[in-house]
Formats: sequence, C-alpha cells, structure tokens
Amino acid sequence: MSLTDTKIAVLGDGGWGTTLSLLLAEKGHGVFLWGAFPKYIEEVARKRENVKFLPGFKIPPNVRPTSDLKIACTANVLVLAAPSQYLRSILKKLDKKAVSDKTFVIVSKGVETTSLRTMSQVLREVLGRVKFAVVSGPNIAREVAEKLPAAASVASSDARVAREMRQLFSNGHFSLYESSDVLGVELGGSLKNVIAICAGMIEGLGLGSNIRAVLFARGLAEMARMGEAMGAKRETFMGLSGLGDLATTCLSQHSRNRTLGEKIGKGKTLAQILKNSEMVVEGVETARAVHRLSKKYKVPMPVSEAVYGILFEKKKPALAIHALLHSGHKKESE
Repeated sequence: MSLTDTKIAVLGDGGWGTTLSLLLAEKGHGVFLWGAFPKYIEEVARKRENVKFLPGFKIPPNVRPTSDLKIACTANVLVLAAPSQYLRSILKKLDKKAVSDKTFVIVSKGVETTSLRTMSQVLREVLGRVKFAVVSGPNIAREVAEKLPAAASVASSDARVAREMRQLFSNGHFSLYESSDVLGVELGGSLKNVIAICAGMIEGLGLGSNIRAVLFARGLAEMARMGEAMGAKRETFMGLSGLGDLATTCLSQHSRNRTLGEKIGKGKTLAQILKNSEMVVEGVETARAVHRLSKKYKVPMPVSEAVYGILFEKKKPALAIHALLHSGHKKESE
C-alpha cells in the first residue's frame, strides 16, 4: 500500500472518530467521515464542525462527511470508530466482496455484550479473514484534536499491517507503538472503562487520593488477570493500552466513564445520567460483559463486579470501596 495516496474512511462520527479524521487530514489524506444519521451529517458538512461531539474544531476541506456507506467504503483503509455495541450491525451492511481487500483499523473499545466477543472477533466473524489492526491507548479525543502530545498501541497479527498503520497515523504529536498482542490491547482498552466508573464514584464520594491509588493497582491486577485467562499476554496490560489508558480514563475530567461514576457517587441514578447524555458511555455495557466473562472464565473481578452491582442491582456506591479493601485476596500478586 502506498501511504501517500491512501484514502481513508472513518466509520463513526463521535469525538474520537472526528479527531482521527482531523489527524489524518492534517497529513494530507482524503478522509470520509461517516455517520449513521443523514440530517446530522448534513449539518456537520454545512457547518464544517461536529458541534455535538467535538465542538470548537474546524473540519478541513479534505474531510468529506457522508452518511452513504457505499461511498465511504471506496476508501483503502476503513477506521471502525462506532460504539462497540453497534459495530456488528454496521459491518453487516458492508458488501463483503467489495471490502475484502481493505485494511480495517479498529478504534472502538468494548466487548460485545451478547456474544462476549472483542471487536476484532466481531469483524472476523462478519467479514472473514480481512486485514486489520487495533489502535488503543490513553487518548482523550479533545487533547489529541488540540495537538497535545499523545501515544497509543497499534496491534496486529500481521507485523506489516501494524507497521503500515503506525506510519499512517503517526505525526509530530501522535505516536503509535507496535504490538502483536491484539487481544491484550483490545481488552485493556475495554476493561479499564469499568474501573474508570469506579474511579468516578470515589471522586463523587470525596474519598481522597489513597483509595484512588488502591483502585489503580487492584483494578489493573484484575484487568491483567482476566486478560491472561482469555489468552492475552499479562505484560500488555502494563503498557499504553492497559496501565496508560487506565490512568488517563480514571483521571481525566473529559472521561465519560469517570464522569458517569462521579455522578453516581453524588447520588444520581444510571437512568438519569444516560437520559441526559448524547454520547455512549462504553463502560456501562462493558460492565455487563465483564460480569458474564468473570463467570465464564472463573476469574474473580471484585471491582468490576461491584460496579456491575451498583449500576444494575441498585447497590450502594460504598460497595466499590468494600470490594477494593476486602476483595478476599490476601496476596498482592493475586
């Protein structure tokens, strides 16, 4: 693939999808920005700004907003940026034969609740053995759009694809580091969203820095524990897509997952919060998936299970603190 004349389509017009469109356009590429709602995409095209999901950033001329999947899929590289629970339905709309030679880049973070599959597993199940890479890391969309320095992992079972995508996305303020552990990179980016909801609860309850640090350590431990049980490499969770992403999502005031947790810690219900949210909070559905994964793989996930209980079983936020301090583990290595 010649990177100089690559056409790219970003399927998903949320904050991260729009940010990546700006980043790729800055490098001179022609970019389709696809969204599922024609009226809103027409508004984005007219205003040259994604007011709902990334306000304040001008969309350059070489980014073409569209709601036509067939047009978007004329690109060489298809970036999958839609919310994880909707990805399968979008992939099913693609012409399998027409996209068989494309390279897919998965930036959606989540585990499909119904099937417990990661996004790359969903991709392969729907479209077969297409070329793909996963990009995941500590990336707050607005900061990347502001060209503040950032980095992420790019993982593929094909080293050549990982290298090409690293070259395609990297610029002076955004770098990618190659990995072969696709599953580990995907799980790190997904599981940390549940831990970030807990971080928000701690903030909302006003419990201080000590317990927040305990959350980082114990949350990372259970992420790595689950990853290892599913076949990922434990060391991947110490990298950008694990520890790095966990820290950013737990600490940033721009994190939707942390913000949701903080509101719950202050007394709001999940239904109240979601009713007033334009954006998908991935950690909510991931909490459902992790609850089932914990049982399937017989892996104790006390923090994630506490978050599940608070979100869906009307348990008190203080349960999260009990899970951190009294998980049943006596050794730190557990």
